[in-house]
Amino acid sequence: MGKEVDVSTLEAGGARDYADPPPAPLVDIDELGKWSLYRAVIAEFVATLLFLYITVATVIGYKHQTDASASGPDAACGGVGILGIAWAFGGMIFILVYCTAGISGGHINPAVTFGLFLARKVSLVRAILYMAAQCLGAICGVGLVKGFQSGFYVRYGGGANEVSAGYSTGTGLAAEIIGTFVLVYTVFSATDPKRNARDSHVPVLAPLPIGFAVFMVHLATIPITGTGINPARSLGAAVVYNNNKAWSDQWIFWVGPFIGAAIAALYHQIVLRASARGYGSFRSNA
Repeated sequence: MGKEVDVSTLEAGGARDYADPPPAPLVDIDELGKWSLYRAVIAEFVATLLFLYITVATVIGYKHQTDASASGPDAACGGVGILGIAWAFGGMIFILVYCTAGISGGHINPAVTFGLFLARKVSLVRAILYMAAQCLGAICGVGLVKGFQSGFYVRYGGGANEVSAGYSTGTGLAAEIIGTFVLVYTVFSATDPKRNARDSHVPVLAPLPIGFAVFMVHLATIPITGTGINPARSLGAAVVYNNNKAWSDQWIFWVGPFIGAAIAALYHQIVLRASARGYGSFRSNA
């Protein structure tokens, strides 16, 4: 276990073995003139498109395979199951974060972008453009699923997020808050510069715990809300499916993830990394 030590003692004894990057400016208009920003925005658009295409196609395929009227009396034993759906979401996040982390940071989720914005990891300009690209990419990704599986898409619910029968709105909202907290907390932990400096393998493995966090949250919340924890994912399916229930529940899949992301950002920045940012006089030597 780590021992609490005074920061002044550490500074007197030696320099830190890591450095926190400077906070991103709140509004950085100069970014708009840099190709790196637009390259990152394109990467977020493509990654979210691919994420929604693969995952929603998996959901539709599973429902078709387990439909007794379409697949016969043994349909209940077919398909990938909830476990397979959770793997599809978590696996795609692992793959896409790995592919895009060096270009855009691999957010692929407005809630993640929002949390990183609150922590001053990205500017307001970048955050807005990322969110817009993510939402547009999600709509296009689900649109591809509908185009390729037009015979099944509407019949099997379009992959839209809704609060399931038997669960209250409050339960659905709480599930989205807690699920998003787990995801965004994992993102902060996996990309912490302190850990990256002391454990050389951490930057390489960062996509793995993030993908596993998505996988585990899906196992817990698919029965409740179908698992949003990503406002772009929920919006994309709602826009293409265009069902009243999906739209009436849509606010849950924005408010919940944004609250969860905000709590995770505050917890990591104010509690866990307080001393590194001047909020306290002690830090752990672990």
